Amino acid sequence: MDTPLLVLASNSPRRRQLLSWLGLSFSTTSADIDETPAVGEKPVDYVLRLAEEKSRVCARFAPFGGVVLAADTTVADGDQIIGKPLDLEDARNVLVKLRNRTHMVHTAIVLTMPSRGISVTELCSTPVKMRAYTQEEIAAYIATGDPLDKAGAYAIQNEDFHPVSKISGCYASVMGLPLCHLERSLRKLGFGSRNAVPFRCQRELAYTCPIYRQVLSGENVG
Repeated sequence: MDTPLLVLASNSPRRRQLLSWLGLSFSTTSADIDETPAVGEKPVDYVLRLAEEKSRVCARFAPFGGVVLAADTTVADGDQIIGKPLDLEDARNVLVKLRNRTHMVHTAIVLTMPSRGISVTELCSTPVKMRAYTQEEIAAYIATGDPLDKAGAYAIQNEDFHPVSKISGCYASVMGLPLCHLERSLRKLGFGSRNAVPFRCQRELAYTCPIYRQVLSGENVG
């Protein structure tokens, strides 16, 4: 099997864009689930739980032999989950809190083949260092409305605000879909190899990834 019938359990334009770089056809659906963190829930447990719930809810949309791809991403400051801001003031407070500091971005993906009753789960955790942007820059960015639907109140790929000074791992994962982890999962399910994936990803993002070889060789990094 080289060509999976993929169903992306997300309406995120960023995930759709990233997934398109694999060169595979896919359809999309959405998972209507409660994304409220449980009391005391750790960020890693949170993203794994949500990705699994999205996969389960969307399993019925997979064609026979098809694969559901579910993902969830969260920003974490230590054990604190930083979700999407409630409003513009909340976005401002989050950006001030993260400024000139390093936090973690965790993305979990779950690939499920309902017809075979099997699934593969991956977790990618990436340290992200924010730059020392000014109050004026925060105000200008918030005025665009871009932070409101983003975990952590920022988009790493925003060229005008460019909030991040350094990442130490998978850039695509911070955007919402770690492509090499996804490629590794597809290989585990028997769907061949797409060897160009890491190079397409790095070219599109203008980023030299330090971990893609380790990820694709099966190491527990990222």
